[in-house]
Parts: sequence; structure tokens; C-alpha cells
Amino acid sequence: MNAHGCGVTRATLKVLQWTWHKQADTKTLVSTLCTVASPPQTVKSSAKDPTTQPLTEMGFSETEAQVVYDSVGKNRCQNYPPIVTDLIALGLKPSSVIKILEKNPELYVVKAAQLQQRIINLRKLGLLEGSLQKVIKNYPQILSIPVKRIRGVSRLLKEKCQFTVQQVTDIIRDSPHIVVEDHQCLEYMFQYAYFRMGCRQAEMVKAKLFRLSMEELQCRHGFLERRGLYQTPDKKGQTLILNPEIKHFLPVSEETYLSRIAMATQDEFEVFRKLMARELKDEREQVHSSDDDDDDDNNAEKEDEEWDKDPVKQHIQKTGYNIKRKQEREA
Repeated sequence: MNAHGCGVTRATLKVLQWTWHKQADTKTLVSTLCTVASPPQTVKSSAKDPTTQPLTEMGFSETEAQVVYDSVGKNRCQNYPPIVTDLIALGLKPSSVIKILEKNPELYVVKAAQLQQRIINLRKLGLLEGSLQKVIKNYPQILSIPVKRIRGVSRLLKEKCQFTVQQVTDIIRDSPHIVVEDHQCLEYMFQYAYFRMGCRQAEMVKAKLFRLSMEELQCRHGFLERRGLYQTPDKKGQTLILNPEIKHFLPVSEETYLSRIAMATQDEFEVFRKLMARELKDEREQVHSSDDDDDDDNNAEKEDEEWDKDPVKQHIQKTGYNIKRKQEREA
């Protein structure tokens, strides 16, 4: 650093040195002058961003609050921050709230009153503290589903499948996705497990039956059946062999299923899976073909009825030829 760099002339420097009581070093003097002459540095304000302040007051970090705020703008949310407030009020951590909103951005447009109603309905189904938070974290879409839809699934499980109230609660807790499944598919899965596999409701709940797809259920059961390892019980619930409990081969990984229960290789199971898929496809085609035949029969009967009422037919029936043929038949 030199004197000219700080805007200090030689004449000024000489005057300062002459007035200095003790002979000062030139470099020290220039450094002092530059320090005094340098402009003050700007200090950043520590004031909080008013757009994210409500979130930071709820326990979100600055970074987390900014993530939520950016998502709000992206999803055109008109329900901010009430939606976040309601989720925090459930006892969910800020990190969990962010994951929930990322999985189900539709929540940004759900009205606060609707959200509260859906949460209350889930509590009425028996999902209390702990279970409720677990369901929402694993399947946040459940907060976007109308109350009427969820009640319909609950009624189906209780009335047509004969599950108890507690069993229905356990099913929704373990398999919350069933609230969007087709009712006929759910009932068919229950009937398959009940009649074809001989399982009772309590066994189905323990085995978390509804976590599987219908195709996977048929594959695992059918593979064991054709290998002689599973048998449909008779009317008295008896079998000639000891069937493995479904909780041991349904809610487990495919590797565990093959090594411990089916005693088969992956290749063997894949071959059977393809065979099963082909059989199911043929069955569906036969059902559609049968429905088409029924429709043809119904259409033919309808045409006959219309023909009977047709004035042209009535005129033909009244002609001399037809009257004569009728008299001959009666004779």
C-alpha cells in the first residue's frame, strides 16, 4: 500500500511527519490514514423475512421455511399457512410436514375446514394419536380423499366382509391405500381369501392381506397349491395337509417366500407367474365373451318382442295363407 493509493499527497505526508511528536514510520502513517479514510462496511440486517417468519415461528429452519414457501408459489396455494399449522398441530415434525406436502401437493389447495373434517373422520374410525400420524406420513393422499369415500370403504369392510370395528381400523392403518380401491375388487379379494384359501377375518388382518395386489395374492397362493403345499379346506375347515399360515407367506419378501415356504427358485416362480397371467387373461376373455352372448340373446328377445308388435307382422298373420295354415294345424 502506498500514499498515492490512498489519495495522500507527498506534501500532506511531509506536513504530518513534521507535526508528529516522534518520527513515525512512513508505512505506518499511510496505513493509519487509509484506515481512517476507508468507507464503513455495510452490516447485513438480521431482520427475518416476513414471508417465511410464520413458518420459522412454528419451528421450521430458514431453509425448510424457504422450501415450503417456494412450493406454495409453485402450487398457487391460497391456504397458507393454515394447512401447515394444522399439520404441525397434529404433532408432526417440520421435516415430516415437508415430506407430506411433497408427496401430496394437492393438500395446498384443500380448504382448512375440509382438512379438519377429514382428520376428525379418521379419528372416528379409530385412528388415534400415533396411528393417525403414521397413516398420514405413509399415505398423505388420505387427506385429499372425501369423507364419504372413506366411510363407504369402512361400511363395505364391516357389512359385506364382516370385519369388526377394530379390524377395520387395523386394515386402514396398515393398508390406507384401500380407500381408493374399487369396492368390487376389495370384496373379490376378501371372498378369494375366505372361500378359496379358507382364511378367517382375524387371519387376514394379521397377514395384512390388503397390502397385496389381487394378482400377487393369486400367484403366491396358486404356486403353493400346485406344488402340493396348500389345500383348500373342506366345509368343516379340514385339510389333508397342514397349510402354512398366511401371515408367514403373504406379508414377507419374495425371497423369504421362496426360500422358506415355497422351497422353489426365482426362475420357477417367474415361469408360474407368466402362466398364471395367461390363465387369468383367458378367464377374463371368456367372461367378456359370455357377457356378449347374453347381450346378443337379450337383443334377439327384444327384437322378437318388437316384431310381435309390428303392424306389418300382424297384417301378414291375417292373410289367407296364414289363416289356412293355422286351420290345417288345428285340424
